[in-house]
Amino acid sequence: MLDRITVSVVQHRLEAIVQEMGEAMLRTAYSQILNSSRDFSTAVCDGQGRLAAQAEHVPIHVGAMPWAVQSIREFFRGRIRPGDMFLLNDPYHGGNHLPDLTVLLPVFVDGQPVFWSINRSHHSDIGGSTHGSYNPGATEIWQEGIRITPVKLYDAGELRDDLMQMLATNVRHSRDFLGDLQAQIGSARVGERRLLRLLGEYGVETVTAAVDEILDSAERQARACIRTWKDGVYRGEA
Repeated sequence: MLDRITVSVVQHRLEAIVQEMGEAMLRTAYSQILNSSRDFSTAVCDGQGRLAAQAEHVPIHVGAMPWAVQSIREFFRGRIRPGDMFLLNDPYHGGNHLPDLTVLLPVFVDGQPVFWSINRSHHSDIGGSTHGSYNPGATEIWQEGIRITPVKLYDAGELRDDLMQMLATNVRHSRDFLGDLQAQIGSARVGERRLLRLLGEYGVETVTAAVDEILDSAERQARACIRTWKDGVYRGEA
């Protein structure tokens, strides 16, 4: 079992990593919805897809990220290699709504993906039957824009130019789209570099054990909070 000081250091390093990923996104994104409104989120998941760290961005983005990792792991089972990077937006594969594109970068050590560096960002247009990223008149998902099920954006370190061109052709603001997507890629790579440094300093076993303890502690705190609730039926409206 790790000592509390080591666990705390790893936890705060992970938090600093996702915050720096967010700063990189903020400074390089093209669209105002990202560089002004900050409609993006960054996070780190462990090799199993469990959420290990998140920045204080958009909770609804971050909550679905573990399902995105699981979709990638299932769809590309046995075919995830160093240098790969993945992209999706489909709500049925761990996405939110279609304008939210998710870039997922597996971080490898000794040939195994031990973490995932993730950026989810709202794009100003994603195709569909109306201009912009919302279509209140849509009666089915195909009217909302292009659906991206799990795909490789980079394959063993090689950018898939054919995929980038296909996506850019299907949105109305191709320049902003490509610039924002490149900003997402850069943000994920910042996370990769910082995670590799952390793993190099403390070792995979120590860092992954610290993540286990962080998640166990979060569960204990959540259960303790729930135990203070009075018995009864609770309802909410939105």
